[in-house]
Amino acid sequence: MPAVTVENPLTLPKVAVPAGAAERPVLAVTTAPSGFEGEGFPVRRAFAGINYKHLDPFIMMDQMGEVEYAAGEPKGTPWHPHRGFETVTYLIDGSFIHQDSNGGGGTIQNGDTQWMTAGSGLLHIEAPPESLVMSGGLFHGLQLWVNLPKADKMMNPRYQDIRGGQVQLLTTPDGGALLRVIAGELDGHEGPGITHTPITMIHATVRPGAEVTLPWREDFNGLAYVLAGRGTVGAERRPVHLGQTAVFGAGSALTVRADEKQDGHTPDLEVVLLGGRPIREPMAHYGPFVMNSQAELKQAFEDFQAGRLGTVPAVHGM
Repeated sequence: MPAVTVENPLTLPKVAVPAGAAERPVLAVTTAPSGFEGEGFPVRRAFAGINYKHLDPFIMMDQMGEVEYAAGEPKGTPWHPHRGFETVTYLIDGSFIHQDSNGGGGTIQNGDTQWMTAGSGLLHIEAPPESLVMSGGLFHGLQLWVNLPKADKMMNPRYQDIRGGQVQLLTTPDGGALLRVIAGELDGHEGPGITHTPITMIHATVRPGAEVTLPWREDFNGLAYVLAGRGTVGAERRPVHLGQTAVFGAGSALTVRADEKQDGHTPDLEVVLLGGRPIREPMAHYGPFVMNSQAELKQAFEDFQAGRLGTVPAVHGM
């Protein structure tokens, strides 16, 4: 799991927790069910079973892989529409090509992030490059859906390509963790992702036995999803492992700790930390559309069927 790394984390800026910060309790730990997405790539549904009041403004998150493909096996998605939210695709291992009906897109790989604001709507496809299909190889990433407030749901679509080398790298006072700030802010350090809905997204690598306590905005919710390894969350040290999500309660700091002994193929605890300011608006969600009402969902489907979200470039067919 390379993503972006450094040889000596102690050379990085250190995150400090203010004295007297209120530790967030752990409200729940859930285990993601496994399934398949698109043309058949394996996913874990990170937020399945979690009440939306604890997720808002996040809608869903899939861990894609980790899977070692044989030649000819890599798979993607067919063309599909989106409206009313943002998709965040963070690729840890492998490569993925994105294209949309407006001519946007690009290739992301090994620590890159593509932030797509669907807004008023578009058609979109994600696929492995031909070289990966021919050779096979490791594929691992995340896709996160972030809601947009009603005022922004019909904005023009937008892309941000965030290269792995652009993320803000931080560490803890003892150098026991590498913190990659992809979006938002942590202890005054800003990540490169520009968000319409205020959020923080961090990929943390925590060495065996190390503990991370981070300052956390009190107006944000708090979630931790384990990409690999095992450890504990909260001052109460609730156990967590690969494929589990911890939901934190109110407070101004949160804690994650890596077990002294990790799995044989996983040297460290790998965890994604998410926080966002709840939108607290009605949400109507069905398939690739996230709106505020059933009437708006119906309109989104009608617009899609009428071709108003764009058309697939002829070279690809349907």
